[in-house]
Amino acid sequence: MNPSHTSLPRIAVLATGGTIAGQAGDAARTSGYKAGVVGVDKLLDAVPSLSQIARIHAEQVASIDSKDMTPALWGTLCARVNALLAQDDVDGIVITHGTDTLEETAYLLHLTVKSDKPVVLTAAMRPATALSADGPLNLFNAVTVAANRAAWKQGVLVAFNNQIHCAREVTKTSTYAVDAFRSPEVGALGWVQDGEVRFQRAVLRRHTLQSPFEMSGPLPEVEIVTSYAGASRASIDAFVAVGVKGLVIAGTGNGSMHLTLQAAVADAIKQGVAVVRSSRVGAGHVMRNGAAPDDALGSISADTLNSYKARVLLMLALSKGVPASGLQAVFDTY
Repeated sequence: MNPSHTSLPRIAVLATGGTIAGQAGDAARTSGYKAGVVGVDKLLDAVPSLSQIARIHAEQVASIDSKDMTPALWGTLCARVNALLAQDDVDGIVITHGTDTLEETAYLLHLTVKSDKPVVLTAAMRPATALSADGPLNLFNAVTVAANRAAWKQGVLVAFNNQIHCAREVTKTSTYAVDAFRSPEVGALGWVQDGEVRFQRAVLRRHTLQSPFEMSGPLPEVEIVTSYAGASRASIDAFVAVGVKGLVIAGTGNGSMHLTLQAAVADAIKQGVAVVRSSRVGAGHVMRNGAAPDDALGSISADTLNSYKARVLLMLALSKGVPASGLQAVFDTY
C-alpha cells in the first residue's frame, strides 16, 4: 500500500541551472546547448512519479552554467539550505546543479550545512531536450535518497547514475559519459535504483554539524597553480603581488613541484601566504614528506583532496582564522 500524501517526507528542490536544465534546438545534440534554461517546475513535470515518494517544495535559486559558479552564490545557496533545513516541515533538500563545479559546491555545503537532514546534489550530462536525457532519472533518484531515513547524518551527498557519493570524495571524471562522477580513492557510498536505497559504508570524516566552518561573509582569495615540465614562477608571483591569501599547488605525483615553483612557494610563504600541496594525478593521497624540500618550506598536505576541493577547505579555514600552524590538522580532519 502506498503511503498517504500527508505522510510522505517534504523535500525542497533547489534549482541552480546547469545541463540538467539545458536546452538545444536539436534533440540529437548533447553539446552546443544553452545551460540553465529550463525552470525547476518543468524539471519536476518531467518526473511525475516524484509525487509518490515526497511532497515537493520547489525554488529557483539561480539559472547559470555551473562553470560560472561564484563564492557569492555559494553563500546564497548555503544560507537558503540552512534556513530550509531549520524548518520542522522540511525533511531534506535536493539541489540540481551543473556538472562542471558540482563537486566544489557539494564539498563546500558538506562543511557549512548545519543539519543532520539529507542534502543531495544531482545533475545531468545531457541537456533536458536530448534523446535519452539522464536528468529526469537522476532527479528521481536524488529525491528518493533525500527522502530516505538512511541518508540522515551522512553529510552532503551526490546522486548520479544510480550511485550515491560522498561530497568530499566525488569528482567528475569524463567530459561526456553518463557515469561521469566517481569516487576514485574509496568508491561510492551506495546505490539507488527503482526506489530502493542502499548504503554500503558510512562517512567517517567530520562534516555538517561536526564542522566549525560557515559562510558568514566573503571568502579569502585562494588560487590554484599547476606544476608541470618547465613550469614558470610567474603565476605565483602575480598572485602574491595582488594579495592572495592562499595557494593550492596541483603538484606532480605525491604533490611534488618543479624546482622553480619551490622557490616561488618559499617566497610566498615568507610573505604570509598559506600554501597547500595537492596532486594533479586524480587519485591517491599526498604524504607529508618531512625531510623533503616541499614540506620543509612549511606547505600543507591536501591529504586526498583534489586541488579544487583543497581550495574550498583552505578558503573556509582562512575565513575562520585558522593560523598556519593549525592548517595541517584541518586537512587531516575534514
